[in-house]
Amino acid sequence: MYDLYFSNILSGVAEAAYEQQIGLVISPTQHEHSREASLLDRLRHGATDGTLIILPEQSSEELLRLLDGPYPFVVVDPLLALDRRIPCVAADHRFGAEQVMRHLLALGHRRIAAITGPPGWVATEERRSVYRAALANAGIERDPALEVEADYQFEPGAVAAASLLELPVPPTAIFAFNDSIAIGAMDAASVRDVRVPEDLSVVGFDDLTYATVVTPGLTTVRQPLAEMGRAAVELLLRLLEPSHSGPMQLELPTRLVVRGSTGPPEAR
Repeated sequence: MYDLYFSNILSGVAEAAYEQQIGLVISPTQHEHSREASLLDRLRHGATDGTLIILPEQSSEELLRLLDGPYPFVVVDPLLALDRRIPCVAADHRFGAEQVMRHLLALGHRRIAAITGPPGWVATEERRSVYRAALANAGIERDPALEVEADYQFEPGAVAAASLLELPVPPTAIFAFNDSIAIGAMDAASVRDVRVPEDLSVVGFDDLTYATVVTPGLTTVRQPLAEMGRAAVELLLRLLEPSHSGPMQLELPTRLVVRGSTGPPEAR
């Protein structure tokens, strides 16, 4: 589902570029740090006037060194935490996660599991922080067995969900940290004749196309991916101006979209 994620961002980039009558050079890096560094070096030596870096593997320290030169760039959806001086556009992970937890708690769930992404990623850590805080604020003692790490892919999500569903007391709800994990969790539930949402509520994060075609439809947090791409182009154009001003880091709002994969827990 990474293809859908990137294509949504790129659609916003392309639309904004068309409106501003500017050309684009698209250079995939396959999440390889060496390719990122090589491409950036080539691009900033005459190929382009500026760069949008989507989900970069480069550290904040490496990106800070680029700020010393005249070549402008904007990070879109940073993988790792960035220094405040680095221009970037991101989604509000914390508010999205808060909406998820409020929704599940309001439905009556108390045994809520989390299938997280890789540790250290901004998206993972901000959503994890909210998950834990929401449980504490609701007076629910956190059970470490209900928090499982996975990659942001379908198969790891299914494996993680299987381990949760095989616990002596399984969760009544799963907060999956992206839609791929959530759909993997729904598949793991189906294999075990666990009904969604009657026996298990599942919530994702992204609201990609797959969220609307699975059965039941996936309750998930909508990330404004196309809007992030558009905002990144606008920020980059502002940086190209001789004397630019305004915020260098933008955080766009997220919102919960409720569909059929969540409901109140049945009495057990």
